[in-house]
Amino acid sequence: MNIVLIGYRGTGKSSVGRLLAERLGRPLVSTDAEIVRRADQAIPDIVQAHGWDYFRDLESDVCRELAGKDGLIIDTGGGTVLRPQNVAVLKSNGRLFWLTADVSTIVARIGGDKQRPSLTGTKSFTDEVEEVLLDRTPKYQSAADHILPTDHQSPTQVADAIEALL
Repeated sequence: MNIVLIGYRGTGKSSVGRLLAERLGRPLVSTDAEIVRRADQAIPDIVQAHGWDYFRDLESDVCRELAGKDGLIIDTGGGTVLRPQNVAVLKSNGRLFWLTADVSTIVARIGGDKQRPSLTGTKSFTDEVEEVLLDRTPKYQSAADHILPTDHQSPTQVADAIEALL
């Protein structure tokens, strides 16, 4: 069984994933890092050159492949849940842990990160986070086996909670 971390960017998936991999002796795979490796391009460059649909196709391919493996910690991109087939394949051999955070927490954590392309292209960063979270929250909720707020929790505390749920 895989441990799959889902949630919006900046909720702590990568940090918590690294801790869990170290503690449990499991390989950690980031779907975004795998896409970058395969495309040999940064995510903003992939999106600019080919568009979001192309990026989502690559993401679906990676999810399908990773779901076929066992014993992984999978750190998914924030939009993985946008395609129901991604959720279905990841759930087929994994437990999905939704890491949540308020808009203000997300903005404080990742507001200056230039490796994360705009998802709307037209709004302020805070407005974009609010809009995208509003759209994605039902998808995350529907996909999640467990929900873990990360706002006032360290990555260690979140990893502890996941281990307790296992």
